[in-house]
Amino acid sequence: MTAGDLLRVEDLHAGYGKAEVLRGLSLRATPGSVVTVIGPNGAGKSTLLNALMGVLAARGRILYDGGEVSGTALEERVRRGMALVPEVRALFGTMPVEDNLVLGGYRLRARRRPADGLEQVYALFPRLKERRAQRAGTLSGGERQMLAIARALIGEPRLLMLDEPSLGLAPLIVKEIFRTIGQLRETGVTILLVEQNARAALEVADYGYVLETGEIALEGPAAQLARDPRIVETYLGVGRS
Repeated sequence: MTAGDLLRVEDLHAGYGKAEVLRGLSLRATPGSVVTVIGPNGAGKSTLLNALMGVLAARGRILYDGGEVSGTALEERVRRGMALVPEVRALFGTMPVEDNLVLGGYRLRARRRPADGLEQVYALFPRLKERRAQRAGTLSGGERQMLAIARALIGEPRLLMLDEPSLGLAPLIVKEIFRTIGQLRETGVTILLVEQNARAALEVADYGYVLETGEIALEGPAAQLARDPRIVETYLGVGRS
């Protein structure tokens, strides 16, 4: 594992049954960075996150925080500080916002009061504090996404993986979500962001990968990718600023 990497993936293969989706994928993320993976529908972006989290069986090496987690159970990866916010958000809809958050911090109960973690995420998401007694299922789409991210953060992960956080949200809410992702950089958490909104993802990220048909087609500093003619034409739109 290269010195300074929090996450390094080498020659990753994953899929569903006999259908291989990822073929020899490699990527890395340094501590405190925002790394994005962009690409079209069906490229394998969600498959990548599920394989990294241990939800999906995979071949290859997944090196994390100085050790190898390939083949370890999902629970062990969570214990070591990996967290995934899936596209479906998977909230407890009949439970209040605050109860959803408290459940997210179960890993730290032995060494921290629940109130400590709550205040930290409420500072990032004031709207959740206003709605802390409201049932999660009655929140708007943007508020549910905020809650899903906050619930993952309250467990103090070192690596936070976000699967399409802007999906189905209004443009103003998307801006708010990405502004929060940018603020998270200050907390030291490393973010692996899978996103179809290439423009927003590259604006907030430090480094980017373009995933096409299960393989990395391009990679580089996010600002550099945002100027690449191939990215502009395919993902950002010709002629847009």
